[in-house]
Amino acid sequence: MNNISIDPKDAKLYVISYNTLRIAVGILGILLPILLVIGVFILDNQPQPLNSISSYGHTKMGNGFVGIMCAVSLFMFSYLGHDFKDNLLGHLAGIFALGIAFFPNNVQDPLTTINIIHLSSALCFFTVLILFSLWLFPKTNQEVMSAEKKNRNRVYKICGYTMIVCIAFIIIYMALLINTFPNHGIFQPVFWLESFALLAFGISWITKGQVIYKDKKP
Repeated sequence: MNNISIDPKDAKLYVISYNTLRIAVGILGILLPILLVIGVFILDNQPQPLNSISSYGHTKMGNGFVGIMCAVSLFMFSYLGHDFKDNLLGHLAGIFALGIAFFPNNVQDPLTTINIIHLSSALCFFTVLILFSLWLFPKTNQEVMSAEKKNRNRVYKICGYTMIVCIAFIIIYMALLINTFPNHGIFQPVFWLESFALLAFGISWITKGQVIYKDKKP
């Protein structure tokens, strides 16, 4: 079999494209709640945030919500990491993102099959993102870890644990506190916790794309 050589310039282009993909995924995560709030304010004349990110799927921004989740899914399916585990988690995140998009939530009847699929997809989606931040992103094949890599690892851990705390608080609120402290006006705990979790997800991915703490050229 003939050996296939890759021009170093071409290899550099591949590296740039993967970093760009990571940055795009991160930016979508950060912008999702912002775009939904602005869109509903303009289209539905709704100045207050809704009770959750998923609830925007039932507004005039519903198509936008589905479109952004499909874009995240596409990027996740396109993401190729260092090994099989990276690729598997990327594909799982893509599947769960589609589950969130195409199986809308139902606040009135949470026990419907569609709603269960939606909630399960959302929980699994964030679980995969947490695994990326705490397990895969901190890995390195360097014998001596650079200062930039150490700093990036700190960001990954902060983002991963932030997502864990946000999801845990959402579960606690929905299970124990929602009747005592019901949603009202700007007080929408699930929406804000989901938004902070998405912010952490986005920061983790743009950090992986080396927007911050970029490796210095040798």
